[in-house]
Parts: sequence; C-alpha cells; structure tokens
Amino acid sequence: MNDREKENGMKKVCMVVVEHPFQDARVFRKEAKSLQKKGYQVTMIVPRKQGYLFGVDGTPYKKHYLNKVFTYEGIKIVTYHAESCKHHLSKVLKDASVWDQAFQNPLTQLALKENADVYHVHEYLSLFAGVGIKRKMLEHKGKKVKLIYDSHELTPDPLSERYPEATKKNLYEKLLLMLDEVDQIITVSDSIKQWYQSKKPTVPVEVIYNSPPLTDYTPANTKVTDRLTVCFEGNLSNRKGNWEKIKAISELCAKEMPFQFKILGGTRFNEHLEIPSHLVDVITFTGWVDYAHIHEHMKDVHIGWIDSDGLDASLNERYAMPNKFFSYLTNGVPVVVNESDDLAAFLEKYRCGTVIHKKQASAEDYRDAFLQLYNDSQMLNQLSENARRIMEVSFCWGRMEDRLLAVYRSLLNEEVK
Repeated sequence: MNDREKENGMKKVCMVVVEHPFQDARVFRKEAKSLQKKGYQVTMIVPRKQGYLFGVDGTPYKKHYLNKVFTYEGIKIVTYHAESCKHHLSKVLKDASVWDQAFQNPLTQLALKENADVYHVHEYLSLFAGVGIKRKMLEHKGKKVKLIYDSHELTPDPLSERYPEATKKNLYEKLLLMLDEVDQIITVSDSIKQWYQSKKPTVPVEVIYNSPPLTDYTPANTKVTDRLTVCFEGNLSNRKGNWEKIKAISELCAKEMPFQFKILGGTRFNEHLEIPSHLVDVITFTGWVDYAHIHEHMKDVHIGWIDSDGLDASLNERYAMPNKFFSYLTNGVPVVVNESDDLAAFLEKYRCGTVIHKKQASAEDYRDAFLQLYNDSQMLNQLSENARRIMEVSFCWGRMEDRLLAVYRSLLNEEVK
C-alpha cells in the first residue's frame, strides 16, 4: 500500500483463488467489483493452468493476459502457475503439525507480498493457503489480518462418493481445524449456512446469493402466442446427464405444443454435443454469452429449467442455489425444478416457479409441468411478475452487495459511510 492509500485509509483486499477463472461471475464480476466500487483496493491472485489463464468455459487465453501481473477493469490481477502449488496444497491431508512446510509455495508468497487487510478465499484449497497466509502475516509482519472463507459449496460433500470414506473423513476433520482460524464464512444458501453453524457456532456466517445485478426490464407478455421457450443456462456436457434429458424433453414437448429448448451457454472447451437431426428446429444453442448480455437472451424465454438428478448422492445438489436460478428470476422468468431443498423452498415461498415433488424427475414429468404452464397463461404471467418483484425488492445483487459490505465493515470495524 502506498503513502497516499495509507493517508486515505484505503483498506486492501486480496482475493485468493485456486480453481476458478479470474473472470468468474461471483468472484470477479460481483464481489471484487463491488468492493472496488465502494473504495477498497482489490487484488486477485489467480491460477494459470498449463501456462495460461482461462475463460469461464475453460478456453485458455493463449494471446491475452500473458503478463504475470496486470490490471483488468481497475483490479490488479496477480498470476501463478497452478502446477507449482499442487504438491504443497495437497499437504492439507497431512498431519497439521507439518502444515508449515506446505506454506512455502508461490501462491502463499505472492499473497504475503500484497500485505492486505483481508484475505478472501474461495475454495477448500485456497482456504488452506489462507490459513498459511494468516499465520505468516502475523509471524513475519506482526499483522493480524482477517480471513474470509467464501464457501461456494460444501467440501467435502458429506454424501458424495467422490472420495474414499477415509479421505473424506480426513478432509472433514481438516476443514474443522481450518475453520478455527477463519474470521467469517460467506456461503450461497441458507442450508449451507445452517450446516456451518451446526459445526462451528462461534464463526459468523452470511448468505450471499449468486444474484446478478438488475438490468433494464420491460415485462413481457408471457402469453405464448408462438411457441413456449424453455431455457437452460450454463455448462452442458454428457457427463452430467442434462443433455440426454434435454433431448428427451424436447422430443416429448414438440409433440404437444410449439416448443423451443434454448441453451444459453453450452459446452466447455474441447467438448461438443450433436443435436439430433429431427430436433435441429427445436433445440438451439446461443454459444457462450458475455455476462453483461445474458438478460438480452432472456427476453423471449418463458421458463427456466433446473434439474438436480443427484439429490441422494450430494448434499450440494440438495442445498444448491446456482447462478442460473437467480438469472432466470431477475429476468422475470419463472423456474421449474425438482425436489431440491433450497430451490424448492424458495419457489414455493415466493410463488415464482413450479416444483415437481420428485427427487428423480423424468422427461415426462417436465413435459407435463411445461404443458400446464403453456395452457395457463394467467398463471405463467403471475409467476413471472412474482419472480421479478422478489428480486427487485429483496435478492438482486444490490441487496447482496449490502450484505457483503456489512461483512467487511464488521470485520474491519468501519463505520457506515
């Protein structure tokens, strides 16, 4: 921090990232930009993979962002090679008595040089790095910094079979140790908040939804005069199973009504999905859309679709409140989901969508839900109005930004300006 910044009392925030792309909607577009706008000096330390930064769809930037340090939209970006830290960060699984050896890695060292007041970490492994940063800042600089763990999901997921049980138990035990050094937890749903509170009741937890900023909005006449357009926003691949269900839903719905399934986004880098020839007029891909222009592609959408097909095998699936959910609602698009805990509770409380009360909803179940809304334009209009209204009043990014700033003011003992 230079002399002018010290005189102005500008507080410095360092975002520490291990997995996410530097342009991530939550990390960069929402949190970092909001903090910058409110007068904080923000630095992000972000990974290169195989030498390159990467976009939100995984595409490597081979011609851009090649400098080790650069400024992007007013925010300082410091980069490191992910491969150089992998071995060190994996030591989180070792006995805590040897953790100090793990903190001699490029990520931690770069973070120390930033001499920030708050270190805001975004994944399990960046939490581990953050613990090291907090310890080393006190040990070497005599500075007590604040550590925020922004938990986008539960790691380890208590229900997931991704790890052997012994590894999962170890990850869980180490998580509890690390949380003892955390000053604030931020997370994305009320159920995840309650989970943390049950484990560490003395650590404050705030929910900051993945809501987008409000954009200009003109209520559309959602009476379907041409065709019903259902939207899926985000990544799509064969691995998650959504693609097979989209094809099945499209085939069923096209037999019952004029129908379009709009994929807002698409496949990740080096992946491809083939639309069956008989569905080329039913399924459409927009390709990747800039975050700021998503609302333009929502103007002809009547329903947003979210299917959680792993509810019995993932607590994160049950508790999820993904970006796409709030993107739909912000644009006045009611949502149809199956029986995931937090999504279902939200839709039923605010009457802004339809819940299929099944943990495993079939293509036929979704066809029936879409057909019902297609035939009831009054209901579709009401759900649309409710969706936009609740976002405007309570849950748009402006409201979430207020929560974020309140967390920072509390941690830094700042007065409301």
